Amino acid sequence: MNELSAALERRATPEGLEWLRETRAAVAADPTVLRSRFPMVGRKVGRAPLDPDDDPADVHVWTIDDAARTLLLAAAGEGVEAELAELYRFGDAAERRGILRALPYLDIGDRGLYLVEDAIRTNDTRLIAAALGPYATEHLPDEAYDQAVLKCVFVGVPITPLDGIPSRVTPNGARMLAAFVLERVAAGRDVPAEVWTVIDR
Repeated sequence: MNELSAALERRATPEGLEWLRETRAAVAADPTVLRSRFPMVGRKVGRAPLDPDDDPADVHVWTIDDAARTLLLAAAGEGVEAELAELYRFGDAAERRGILRALPYLDIGDRGLYLVEDAIRTNDTRLIAAALGPYATEHLPDEAYDQAVLKCVFVGVPITPLDGIPSRVTPNGARMLAAFVLERVAAGRDVPAEVWTVIDR
């Protein structure tokens, strides 16, 4: 969390940082404040990559608003769990991504898995990438994690940057990925070289 705060200090404007400080305090006092402030984050603090050297097109890259939303959700403490479902349901893609990125920083056990599962069902590569962070590595069942990695290869999400690659994939998951790759090769389609890191397990 300190690392995110420090990165924001370097990247956000003074006005954005002041808004974030005030909003964090308001959320800490009343988590329902998230309902009105959460959609405003990108406009108030910015949407560029958190690291200025990162490629904005990289689906794994954290943005300024991802980090700010994580700090706001964490500020809600125990009250955050009651807000997550509605924030996610009514949020746009950036808001949903911010929630998924924040999950490892929230004290909710495995009770946020439904959000990860929902994101994996989409074809939004940024949501899928955000969903498969440290939270999914820790809490997603083996079979579901294996299927998610296969989905990444299918929709074009690079798997090397995923938190649990390659150790989290089971032998059965590696076999499924190998079968998928053979089908692609037989059809004359390209296969990303990174898949062999998992298959070789």
